[in-house]
Amino acid sequence: MSQAVSEAPAQGQGRALSRSRNFYLVPYLLWMLLFVFAPIVLIVYDSLFDVEGAFTFSNYAHFFTPVYMKMTFSSFWYAFLITAFSLLVGYPAAYLLTKTKHKQLWLLLIILPSWINLLLKTYAFIGLFGTYGAANALLQAIGIGRQQILFTDFSFVFVSVYIFIPFMILPIFNALEELNPSLLDASRDLGASTWTSFRRVVFPLTLNGVKSGCQAVFIPALSLFMITRLIAGSRIITLGTAIEQHFLVTQDWGMGATIAVFLIIAMVIIMVLTGSRGRTRR
Repeated sequence: MSQAVSEAPAQGQGRALSRSRNFYLVPYLLWMLLFVFAPIVLIVYDSLFDVEGAFTFSNYAHFFTPVYMKMTFSSFWYAFLITAFSLLVGYPAAYLLTKTKHKQLWLLLIILPSWINLLLKTYAFIGLFGTYGAANALLQAIGIGRQQILFTDFSFVFVSVYIFIPFMILPIFNALEELNPSLLDASRDLGASTWTSFRRVVFPLTLNGVKSGCQAVFIPALSLFMITRLIAGSRIITLGTAIEQHFLVTQDWGMGATIAVFLIIAMVIIMVLTGSRGRTRR
């Protein structure tokens, strides 16, 4: 009897705590409903109408034509290049950051450029890579001569990597910081070389950070349009620039929304593939 009486207050506290948690979830659920689910529903709805406002599924059939398939391949290819180069630069940078004394200061210096407006940074690179910019002035000074740097694949990938590199470094840095140093000591005691320790110990244990960084870079790189337009000009046409053209130039909102639907599906698939499937072990 006494045990039942003592359990009753505990159950009451548990129900009160559950109601309190549900109450705090309301703003989050409203936010998700208004700014995530509602826009997706509107995009799907708009994709079912043609340029004249008639209900149709032809937009989805039109997406699988060679023109849009080429744009899709181009979008994925450049997103892959941007992610790959960001990883090649970001992982060593994150690793070196963990070995420095003033790591928080250096980390702040890496994050600072991401606080600057994206349009301002893009226009700064237009000045740097222009015909009379600093890059061409350097090339001319060393005897190579002026080159067409702007409106090339190189300039587009370079600027994109520069902009996205902090989002690759941060999750990898966090994963490296959480790595237990005793594991590296154990690998050295067992005779493993530096490369073997990295390949068999460091990289596998920081793979979740690499996945998070690739996810944070690949998904936004897949739908770039402003950097593509300003840095690459008309040389590179991706799904992001196609959406911009359909909404702002041709006024074919249905086709633009259809492309956006496929981009959302691709992003969800990427998030599932790069998500962590492992369970946390104690």
